Amino acid sequence: MLDPKRVRESSDAVQAALARRGQAPVDALNRYSQADQNWRKALQQSDALKQKRNELTPKGKPTPDQLDQLKTLSEQVKALQDNLVQLEQEAIAISMTIPNTPDESVPTGKDDTDNQLIRTVGIPTKNDWQKPHEEVAENAQLINFDTAAQITGSRFCIYTGWGAKLERALINFMLDVHTEYHGYTEIMPPAIIKSKSLEGTGQLPKFADDLFKLEDSDYWLSPTAEVQVTNIHQNQIIDEKVLPIKYTAYTPCFRKEAGSHGKDVKGIIRLHQFNKVELVNFCHPNQAKAQLEQLVGEAEEILKRLGLPFRTMLLCTGDMGFSSTKTYDIEVWFPSQNNYREISSCSWFSDFQARRAMIRYRDSDDKINYLHTLNGSGLAVGRTLAAILENYQNQDGSITVPEALEKYMGVSVIPCKKK
Repeated sequence: MLDPKRVRESSDAVQAALARRGQAPVDALNRYSQADQNWRKALQQSDALKQKRNELTPKGKPTPDQLDQLKTLSEQVKALQDNLVQLEQEAIAISMTIPNTPDESVPTGKDDTDNQLIRTVGIPTKNDWQKPHEEVAENAQLINFDTAAQITGSRFCIYTGWGAKLERALINFMLDVHTEYHGYTEIMPPAIIKSKSLEGTGQLPKFADDLFKLEDSDYWLSPTAEVQVTNIHQNQIIDEKVLPIKYTAYTPCFRKEAGSHGKDVKGIIRLHQFNKVELVNFCHPNQAKAQLEQLVGEAEEILKRLGLPFRTMLLCTGDMGFSSTKTYDIEVWFPSQNNYREISSCSWFSDFQARRAMIRYRDSDDKINYLHTLNGSGLAVGRTLAAILENYQNQDGSITVPEALEKYMGVSVIPCKKK
């Protein structure tokens, strides 16, 4: 959430920043400002009545008139206190719907057509014989969609044989690179989380419709390990000397993909359940911009080692996430679509998540402040596998294994089983 003090003291600047995201955030900010004013006004009234009650309280035995006055004042204070709680809850509820303000370096725009190209790495290939990844997978018997649909439903899959091993190889490869070369500590968190954790990272209340909730409970299936790993330090104060702290985690992720009907219905680009290796960074505010660039480079390194063509985009204000102040998307090349598709989103959240989850640091002067959080996919495993099938397929239907994965796979080529 935004800093209430900043909203009160620099409301014009905050409003101008949110206006770059669109009218809806500005409307929410105005509603919050009014609710905050109502709460502060009621707080002043309550404090004034308490002071008056204290002044009227005699040192000795009170007279009947004094008792009546004190009773009336106590009833008024009680009523104001009850109202204060309601007004504060209303202000907090509205504040939870206001997105983060974009960094000044973020381009203003309405949608992904206004995103800014930062760099392109590798040479995209496109041959007439190249097939979509789902056809390559089915021909090599790597993925079974029909049986998964029979067991569970659409937008699920079963990895089988070399497909299962390739998925597992990618997970181990990514974790090894990030822990051995990029300085991350590996975490294996639970896949079920509670509402407070989702509120802490900004998934709730705004994105409830895209999440799977366990019936008759406060439990949800995690949409991303960002939630669990960020909340490791929920309600903690960290010594600034240990910052930055970097975690990586492999987890299954679950999303309803609300609003995606008709999009990516074939293949493994958009599933309800998928695997992802996540990168999470807790840092000092002064480190944040540099840490974001480093995080993007760490995610890019996976694609470089796999030899997959990609490009990196700076998202505009209309395309960036709710909690983000600045986001880069890394997009990998898909020959069958003659296009790049997102495979990682790397975001800097400033103190937005830290305020919601109460994650702070203690500086050298013993002062306590909110730290900054960052996270990124390092990478989405299924989409990486799909990109390998498309870019490393051979004309006979076999798939060349990227050199970086050979030690995990034990082979250099995955054969095509369909004759």
